[in-house]
Amino acid sequence: MSPSLLVLGAGEEQVVLYREARRRGLRTIAVDMRADRPGIELADRFLQLSTTDHTAIIDALAGEDISGVVSTAADTCLESWYHLSRHFDTPWQFPELAAAVSMDKSAFHALASSVGVPVYRWAQSHELSDLAAAAKGFGLPLVVKPTDASGCRGVLRVDELSELDAALHNAAVNSPSGQVIVEELLQGTDYTVNVFIRNGDLAFALITEKQIVPGPRFLIGGHTAPAALDPATETALLADAHTLCLAMGLTDGPANFDVIVAADGTRYILEVGARMSGNGFPRLAHAVAGVDCVQALVDLAIGTPFTLTPTHSAQAHLHVITSPLPVPGELTSHAPLAAIRALPGVTDADLFAAPGDLVHPFTEAGRKLGWLVVHAPTRPALAVALTNALAALDLQVTPAIVPV
Repeated sequence: MSPSLLVLGAGEEQVVLYREARRRGLRTIAVDMRADRPGIELADRFLQLSTTDHTAIIDALAGEDISGVVSTAADTCLESWYHLSRHFDTPWQFPELAAAVSMDKSAFHALASSVGVPVYRWAQSHELSDLAAAAKGFGLPLVVKPTDASGCRGVLRVDELSELDAALHNAAVNSPSGQVIVEELLQGTDYTVNVFIRNGDLAFALITEKQIVPGPRFLIGGHTAPAALDPATETALLADAHTLCLAMGLTDGPANFDVIVAADGTRYILEVGARMSGNGFPRLAHAVAGVDCVQALVDLAIGTPFTLTPTHSAQAHLHVITSPLPVPGELTSHAPLAAIRALPGVTDADLFAAPGDLVHPFTEAGRKLGWLVVHAPTRPALAVALTNALAALDLQVTPAIVPV
């Protein structure tokens, strides 16, 4: 049997990996706890296991020839990526420290401080009473997060002390380790700095302006790229990201950093994911620059030289499609996606739900319904393309009766 590419996760974000593997004739093994994930039907073999349980995965694959291990858009599997790539002695092996600082926000803050990146006030513990006391010393507003979750799960803004205890318990419930972190809320403009490192150098970089959905959860509604930054700030952000990548041992591969630039120009890096961004980032990068980050990631995993050479430069926006309702609903209809993809300025459109499916309010990243990517030569034209595409999609959701 030919060697297999081991893919950690089979959700919407990982589908691009299975498609790339099929395009290249690579055999794939999917690992996911859920048997209803869309990547499974594209895989050659499926293991219904947690991507965090590297020991069980190793046992299930005893004697298997693994050519590479790969994933995208999730931090929870990074420790497994590290262990599995070493166990199977794959051509590229995930760095241990990169996994640690991606999965533990306090470890990232310590790393950032060690290389001179500006830091801000935070406290982390599994003792919620200690965190409550620390939080009161920070002042309001605050951000409360699980220290080791992703996708905005369990993250809440706290504007009143009366909200603090509920936010702390919510974060603890959503933390695999029970660890919670409380941070002062920084004021400024939100960006995501995305890089792909090759041989210790920046092979590709794209900074996006992040659109945060109004409300207490810090959910991402979309990205516009390239970000409208002055050259000095852009250069400094890329230097920060490059320094941090090398400090965490990432000399090859992707990473993304959540950043806030304050009004005085101070650059605060909130956290890192030593993997590609979610929310369809590969499609956004392709729309902006013509690069194929997924192809490069698979090349890296199996030990093939890769390139990330831009072929063009455009303005692009990635819009996260969500239910318009604050209650559970039924997706009743939408326009054919082929017709949307054929519209002027549309790079890509994808939906993960079909008519008749139960859909939920957008309270965490995993509840998005899809994404839409548009491109244009200017920002005003970009806004027009997005408005026209959303109108043409005509997504219809009606309230659903959910059994108690």
